Order: sequence, then C-alpha cells, then structure tokens
Amino acid sequence: MVEVVYRCAKCGKEVKLDLAITREVRCTYCGSKILYKPRPKVARRVKAI
Repeated sequence: MVEVVYRCAKCGKEVKLDLAITREVRCTYCGSKILYKPRPKVARRVKAI
C-alpha cells in the first residue's frame, strides 16, 4: 500500500490517497475532484549542452 499526497484545488488541504484501494479520487474534506500533485521543494539542475 503506497499512499500518495495530493493538494486539493478548492480547499488547499493535503490529502493522502491509496490508489490501490480508493476507486474515487476526491478530497476527503470538501469532496472536490480536482487534486494537484505538489512539486518537490528542491530544483533540479540540468547540464546545458
């Protein structure tokens, strides 16, 4: 079981979902279906050619 963290677009709270068990992807607080996966805090560095 792997829980993935998403951020709700409507209320802004973090929601942990286990996609192997959950059939619907909804916010558990407000019921919104629009969830974003937050970006990591560290920026990636890519070597220029």
